[in-house]
Amino acid sequence: MSLSYPLQVVNLLAALLLLISFAMLSQRRVVGLITLFAWQGAALAASTAIIAWSTGQHHLYYSAALTLILKVIAMPWFFYRIVRQLDVNREVESMLNIPTTMLIGIVLVIFSFNLALPISQMAGTVMRSTLGIAMACVLLAFLMMITRRKAITQVIGFLAMENGLFFAATSATYGMPLVVELGVALDVLVGVFVLGIFFFQIRESFESLDLKHMEKLREK
Repeated sequence: MSLSYPLQVVNLLAALLLLISFAMLSQRRVVGLITLFAWQGAALAASTAIIAWSTGQHHLYYSAALTLILKVIAMPWFFYRIVRQLDVNREVESMLNIPTTMLIGIVLVIFSFNLALPISQMAGTVMRSTLGIAMACVLLAFLMMITRRKAITQVIGFLAMENGLFFAATSATYGMPLVVELGVALDVLVGVFVLGIFFFQIRESFESLDLKHMEKLREK
């Protein structure tokens, strides 16, 4: 009974993560997408801290703090700076229209819950009910990556997918060893900075961040 209230809060935050994932699918402006990513990071950090408090897994406090610093403060600030310097705060171009994308997203959520159901029944953790939502967040982020044309939105989609994977790890297995989490966080941080340089190179070469211009680099 002592874990029922924390479990309810984690379920609420999981629902918020799923709602933010759908909002990111429908978002048309880059700045709005970055803001939603920051809110997703905040919900992820809060859920990780609650799981740490309710289960006594104290290493998850470090994971929550790391998520807060990187995905709520550092990375959004970095993306805001890129958007301001490159002046790319225009409508996000999508390969599919928004209603079609949302319908595909609903299908992916149904698929995720059905896929996670047998796994959740075998799980022994109190947070196993959120596994389906975590998998849905991963698939929705992947959908955002493949339906957007601009490089910066695809990078945010990749980071959102990593958020879903991290939420699945914390909810299903109470997280990974701290040294692994630190290594992954460092890799993601370095990757974001490298991609920032990549953004500037694309803009300097094509005066746009639309990846369709990369087709010009193919050998004839």
